[in-house]
Amino acid sequence: MQQATNRLKVAQSALDMGKEEIRRLKQIAKELRLWIVRMLAEAGSGHPGGSLSAIDILTVLYFHTLKHRPQEPNWPMRDRFILSKGHGVPALYAALAKSGYFPMDELATLRKLGSRLQGHPVAGTLPGIEASSGSLGQGFSIAQGMAIASKLDGSPFRVFCMIGDGETQEGQIWETAMSAPKFGLDNLILFLDYNKGQIDGHTKEIMDLEPVAEKWAAFNWDVQEIDGNDIPQIINAIERTRNLSSKPHIIISHTVKGKGVSFMENNIDWHGKAPTQEEALRALNEIERIVIE
Repeated sequence: MQQATNRLKVAQSALDMGKEEIRRLKQIAKELRLWIVRMLAEAGSGHPGGSLSAIDILTVLYFHTLKHRPQEPNWPMRDRFILSKGHGVPALYAALAKSGYFPMDELATLRKLGSRLQGHPVAGTLPGIEASSGSLGQGFSIAQGMAIASKLDGSPFRVFCMIGDGETQEGQIWETAMSAPKFGLDNLILFLDYNKGQIDGHTKEIMDLEPVAEKWAAFNWDVQEIDGNDIPQIINAIERTRNLSSKPHIIISHTVKGKGVSFMENNIDWHGKAPTQEEALRALNEIERIVIE
């Protein structure tokens, strides 16, 4: 009886630790949303919609999943992350700074002349940036190359990549989608930040991706669909990829463009427009009021 009670206590303790971890990650995501708004308002240009939609995934990756060493950014065994939708780089900069790759106060230099934080990722200028991206479709190809290199070297590192839904209309995406299964890249995990919007309008109206899950499955990928702004779902989806071999993985993440700011959410106008100081203050106040449960 006592042993059974002890097992229950251990199980409850593990559950509580899980809840605490989720709460910790939610708090980090909230902080990073604040930084995204501050950065863009200070810069006067940039892409808030796709940065805010992606930040929950980046939070899970950098503060829960990735094997990485911010003080040793070129550690050979590190997991790699490639932001193929390079215009969402404010989210990546915020995650890298919070992780300790560079000082948080440098975030205020986004898009400034001479800054290391340019409007798209530039490899070699900032620790933690694995590849230059922004020409849509190319980052995914780079990620595949890294995954092949890992296989050839017998290395344990995995490669994570994020693409956008507008980006998925690019032919280069589908060339990589076709070739990755050929090489059995089960160490490649792709996130589709499926916020349903792009600079020209709603994706469905510009070039509909549906049935997107069926298309990736037909290309012989392991396919999952989740709420990409739900941290437990993100964690569970990543964990599931560890137990499946021979196929690359795509996690189709249904997200909200501009997530966390009411007047930006699902509003295409905020794809590539920075907030004014007044709008930023309103957005910051809304994010501050988010209750972490």
